[in-house]
Formats: sequence, C-alpha cells, structure tokens
Amino acid sequence: MPNIIEITDLSLPQLEMFTRLTEAQLRNRLEPEKGIFIAESPKVIARALDAGCQPLAFLMEREQIEGPAREILTRCPETPVYTADRELLASLTGYALTRGVLCGMRRPHLPEPEEICAGARRVAVLENIVDSTNVGAAFRSAAALQMDAVLVTPSCCDPLCRRAVRVSMGTVFQVPWTYIGQKAADWPHPGLERLNQMGFKTAAMALSDRSVSIEDPALAAEPKLAILLGTEGDGLSETTIADCDYTVKIPMSHGVDSLNVAAASAVAFWQLRAR
Repeated sequence: MPNIIEITDLSLPQLEMFTRLTEAQLRNRLEPEKGIFIAESPKVIARALDAGCQPLAFLMEREQIEGPAREILTRCPETPVYTADRELLASLTGYALTRGVLCGMRRPHLPEPEEICAGARRVAVLENIVDSTNVGAAFRSAAALQMDAVLVTPSCCDPLCRRAVRVSMGTVFQVPWTYIGQKAADWPHPGLERLNQMGFKTAAMALSDRSVSIEDPALAAEPKLAILLGTEGDGLSETTIADCDYTVKIPMSHGVDSLNVAAASAVAFWQLRAR
C-alpha cells in the first residue's frame, strides 16, 4: 500500500522540494551528489525509475492515486505520497501539475565522457543552450534518431531541470549523457581536445563561408562524429566553429536563414546518423 499523506499544512518542510526550492537549490542541495530533481507525469517518472533513479517523495492529485499513477506507486511502496485536490496543489506549486503527478528524486551519478562514449559512433554536443524546452527537445531527438550519447557543456541548461525532463518525455533517462567539463573554462578547450582524443571528428552546425552541406558524403563516411549545436540566437561560439573539423549547414529555402536549435537537432541527427 502506498504511504499516503493528506496535505493539511502547506508549510511542511517535506514539501519544500516541490514548493520553495529553485532549480539551482534543488541541484546543489547540501552536496551535489545529494541533489534533487523533479520528474513530472507518470510516464516520465516510470522512465526515471527504469533508469534506477531513487524516488524521495510524490506530490499528486487525489484522483491519480487509483488512476494513472497507480502503477508507479506499486513500485515505490515506501515512498511518501503527499496529496490534495488539483486547485490546492496548483496554488502550492505555482503551476498546474502535468498529468497530476510530481516526484522528487535523487540526482543520479554522472559518468565521465570517456565512459559513455566508449564504443559510440555518433554523439551530440549541446553548447550553452539556455532554454530548457530546447534542451528537452534535443534529448528527445537524440534518443529517437540514433545518437549514442549526449554531452552537455558546463554552461548549458541543466537537462534534469523539471521542464527539460518533461519536454524530453523522460528520454533524458534513456540516452547516456554527462557534462563535458565541470566549469565554463573547460569548454571549448580542453573539451574539444577530449573529443579528438576519443577519436571523434567534430561537426559544428553553423552558417559560415566554409560550411559544407549536411548532405556531404564525407560526413556520413566518418566512423565517429560529434555533432555540435549552439545556443539560441548566437549559435556556436566562433572559437568552437573555428576549431571543429567541419562546419555544417542545413540547406534553406524561401529566404529562411536558420532553424530553431531543437528543429535543427532533429534534422542533423537523422541525416548524420551512423549508417
């Protein structure tokens, strides 16, 4: 039986992970290895559980307990379930709960890039992307379109922030990923050197005078390729572009100069996948 607790006191300290802590506070609570993230919706939570993430507490609407959330609750019989009606929970969190369910979970240990890239043929690198929706969408595309791993630069939006996790539909728990460096100064150097040492040629998705078409057969022929995508608006840094092996463009028509980074990631991952 799930451990159900009716919310009668909105100031309960056990609820602060859902109500008071910012994303940065959740991530850095106590020590980084003890950080927390919030998973939203039964499907996303199930994927996190499948990946071995440890649940700490649920917050959900009453009707979910014997409804869509029933299966995940059977997997977590000791985890406290804080519940109330939809209106109270929305006022408590400041937003309507997607599918009526949140789960606070322990952040997983992240491996080194060399570990998750061992044996990989295609990896995605997200450079300083700041919008959580775009990060989540890029992860979903990476999982669906045959990327073996995702590497995230230190200044990129946290892939485990609530919105990124939700937009990814939980694929952030399915495709291997980690940070390439721990601080901003670790990218683009020595990050690019680490990719080269692992045997990857680097392809910067960017418009420049030396860009080759994404359809260039030399790209498809590369045994190991890292596909780099940059932040919204500015794209990849000039240093990154200059030091990559390829600069790659998606041919455009009707005078359109570029695609949103989430859309561009889907096109790039599909076209440049390992054959």
